[in-house]
This record gives sequence, C-alpha cells and structure tokens, in this order.
Amino acid sequence: MIPPVETLVSAGTRILVFSVLAGSVAATTAFAYRWYGHQQVPEGLAVLFGLSVVGGWLNTDAALQEAIVGRSDLLDPEVAVFTIAAFVAGGVASDLGRRGGDRLATDSLSVSGARNIDAEVSQLVRTAGRVVRVELPEDVADIDGYDPVPDETKIDIAGSTFLFPRRLTVAELQDRIRTRLTDDYGVGHVDLAVTADGTVDYLALGSRAAGLGPTLTPGTAAVAVRADPAFSASPGDAVQVYRDGETPARVATAELRAAVGDVATLAVGEAEATKFDADEAYRLVTLPASTSEGREFASLLRAADETMGVVSVREGSALVGQPIGALSVSVVAVKPANGEVVVVPDRTRLLAAGDAVYTVAHPGDLRRFEAAAGSPDAEITS
Repeated sequence: MIPPVETLVSAGTRILVFSVLAGSVAATTAFAYRWYGHQQVPEGLAVLFGLSVVGGWLNTDAALQEAIVGRSDLLDPEVAVFTIAAFVAGGVASDLGRRGGDRLATDSLSVSGARNIDAEVSQLVRTAGRVVRVELPEDVADIDGYDPVPDETKIDIAGSTFLFPRRLTVAELQDRIRTRLTDDYGVGHVDLAVTADGTVDYLALGSRAAGLGPTLTPGTAAVAVRADPAFSASPGDAVQVYRDGETPARVATAELRAAVGDVATLAVGEAEATKFDADEAYRLVTLPASTSEGREFASLLRAADETMGVVSVREGSALVGQPIGALSVSVVAVKPANGEVVVVPDRTRLLAAGDAVYTVAHPGDLRRFEAAAGSPDAEITS
C-alpha cells in the first residue's frame, strides 16, 4: 500500500533536514581538522560524525515513543524504509560536507597564511582583499636522491594557484609554498625557485617512505624471522644467520634491528631477503666487531632533510680557486682529478678544475652549487 502524499512529503522533509544536519556536522569536522592539523580529515571519520546526528535523532525519537506511548514503530516496513533512506542521504551529505569543509579550510589557510601569520597582515588581507597570487609551473620535476612523488600528486599540483598575503619576502613566500605543498598534498620535500616578483620558475618534489623505510639504506630490505638472538645482542649489531638444524648452514650476514620474543627483525641485502622461510627457525651469531659507520651515515642521511651529491668542477667555473669554507654547502670529501680522496678537507683548501666535490646540502642549495660548478658567473657564497 502506497503511503498518503502528506506522509511522503513529511518523510522527505525530515530526510532533507537530516541531510543538512549531517552535512553541516561533517563540514565543521573537516574544517576544524584541516585548520588544526593541516591535514585532510579521514573520510570515514567525517562521515561517522555526520551520521551520528542522524542515528542520535532516530534513536531519541524511538526511545521517546517507547517511554510515552509504550510501543515503537521500528519494525514497521515504512519506518524501516525511512530509516534506511535517512542514513543513505545522511552519508552522501556527510561526504559532500567533508569535501566542502576541507576546501573552505584550505582556502582560508591560503589567505590567512596559516597559523603563524602576523596579525596586522592577516587583518589587511581580510579587509582589503590584497593577496599575492602564485601559480605553480606545469612541469614538476623529481629531486635527485629522494623517492619520487606519485604521478597523480604531480598532476594535482601542476598549474595550481595559491593565495598568500602581501608584504612577504621571497624567502617567506618560499616557506609558505613549501608548507602548503607538504600539508595539503603530503609531499615530503620541496625544492623551488621563486623570483623577486613571486613567480615560481622551478619546482621539484620528493618523498620518503615512513616508518622503518627511511632508516634502511638503498639496496637493503627488512625481514622478520623466527630467531632468538643472544642476550648481549642489541639493535645495530652485525649478526650471521644460520638455519637451525642438525647441520647448521649460514644463510646471510645481516644487521639486527629489533627483537621481540622469538621474532627478530633483520636488515639484509635485497638479494638475500628472498633466502628466508617464514616456517623455519634461525640461529643468530653476533659478530665480535662490525664496521657499520657507512650504513649508519646513509641511514641518517636518508632520514634527514639534506641529501648528498657529487659535483665536478669544470674548467672556467666560478668555483675554481675558491676556498671550501666560502661555499654554501657542506663539503665532506674532495677527490682531485689525479689523486686520492681527501675526507673532510681543510676549509682553506682551494678548489681546482677537475675536482669531484662530495657535498651534503638541501636540494635547492645543491642545485645552485651544481650550476655554479659549470658557470663562470654563478654565486658561490652562502
């Protein structure tokens, strides 16, 4: 039996009210989450907050009917259809509200300049509407030495337009752009060049895996095996891995990263990672001494903001004849064209054509240093 028109109109109106309330709550949640944490709210969390309004309203209504009338209509087919429709509409409205709230918060942070903006400039932007419009280039490159950013993220970033307050220096504008990219798109590292008029003429991005990944050097992998290391073994020790049986056979040499009960996490080469069997038990033998300075340095460098590069000084470069102490990057080693590598050279050492300079610096500084190594007119001091 089809319900009367008045009943359908009343039910539709209530569903519309539920949708508006759910969308408003989800939008508020997304706005507050973005404003406080500078990250996009998880989709499920925003929808849950929005549907909680619908569920709370319906539960309260049913409880009041039970207490006042002495019965509830929850088992009626019409009420069941109405409840399902209310939750479906509320879920759709919550997702739309989440998107709208997050976008509103993103635009608000763009104009206000994030949380640490000067109060006078923020007030000027709101009253006069004067902003700096920054358009990102269509070509987004990768930073050498860093894991690449997914192509989907590059497509979203390419050609985007950001709004910032005026009265910002070039350095401050670069920091604002880096903050927006890392907060809004989850980018790990940003290398960009901004001109005096606020134009971004170069943009490169990089990312790194979270968790155990940044502590592993390139060419290594982490595996978990059933093993009981010696009581004196500690993370970072070099161990030899043997199959536990009547005739022990050495499987690989690894580095102990962690041990919990009879499970040990080992860092091994990628080629050796496939030699382990999850169903077998292994025996770990701690080596008396290990030289893991190189691996430790690579692990720390991979987790830091800086990266390492090797730059060759060309004939006629602005770097020729310059002392190492005058450079804008940290020099860890120099290899002359016909000579041995000099580790941590003296700051007064003069560079010569053909020198290979091993440097540690931020991607932007390293890029400018590479340009100076091949140009006679480039700036070389910090």
